[in-house]
Amino acid sequence: MPVMIQAQNLRRSFSGKPAVDGLSLSIEAGEIYALVGPDGAGKTTTLRLLCGALQPDDGQIHLAGIDLLRQTEHARAQIGYLPQRFSLYGELTVLENLRFFAEVRGLPSSDWVPRSEEILEFVGLAEFADRRAEALSGGMRQKLGLAAALVHQPNILLLDEPTGGVDPVTRQSFWQLLIRLLRQGVAVLISTPYMDEASRCNRVGFLQHGRMLVEGTPAEIVAHLQGRVLELVGRPRRLLEQLAAADPQVENAHSFGDRLHLRLAPASADAVMQRLTEAAREHAATIDHIRPVRPGLEDVFLDLLEGSHVA
Repeated sequence: MPVMIQAQNLRRSFSGKPAVDGLSLSIEAGEIYALVGPDGAGKTTTLRLLCGALQPDDGQIHLAGIDLLRQTEHARAQIGYLPQRFSLYGELTVLENLRFFAEVRGLPSSDWVPRSEEILEFVGLAEFADRRAEALSGGMRQKLGLAAALVHQPNILLLDEPTGGVDPVTRQSFWQLLIRLLRQGVAVLISTPYMDEASRCNRVGFLQHGRMLVEGTPAEIVAHLQGRVLELVGRPRRLLEQLAAADPQVENAHSFGDRLHLRLAPASADAVMQRLTEAAREHAATIDHIRPVRPGLEDVFLDLLEGSHVA
């Protein structure tokens, strides 16, 4: 598949502080790539660099083979961009909003009218075409934002935390739309705070301080911690967490809902389980179960933030 997003050694600083520091990306048509990282990691800055809203201090960007820095408008025509705070015109209807964004792109009515009908059907807003944007629910506004980003039929879609603040059902619906776009060959780069969303992507990149810490398929990334995560359920949880933290081969313990995930030193699971079972008995704590579990991206994310490099 052709490479649709190619960025090499991107750098951008604000007031002398690096926001993106030597970042390189390569994303193919029909691929969805997730950028994850803590607040301030450089995700939004990266997307703004790739859409041409910011100029890099250094580096190169090619979109669908077009040099963004030299042929800016031609390259921008290849992308649809949905920022974190998409600005709708509340007094305009759904269709009027699409008309505005289409005409800003230079589309004549002979193009945008049938395209808008097609896109509204695609995102499930066809029956709301005459509703004012201010009257839409949060999920419907997100869908309208996606429709506006797609109205000119871009080859590349840049999405900055598009499902932030919406309910799980709306998130699921939004992802079904993205999967349909991938089948059409669109390249998608998405930043997301949700690890379950990142796990759906073809590849994931973890950013911190503007640098790529690790990237790969979700399976490749979690493989680094395979056999090194225990799930512990019991009570009192605070005491069990203290007992786990005191074990020399438990590197860290984190709460995951009603259970603890313990990250271990390599090849120590059996010994740790035995010691913690004995320690819980001695301290009158109850362990309902303790067992190895397949690590998730959340485990890797926490591992990386603590400075333990998995790659």
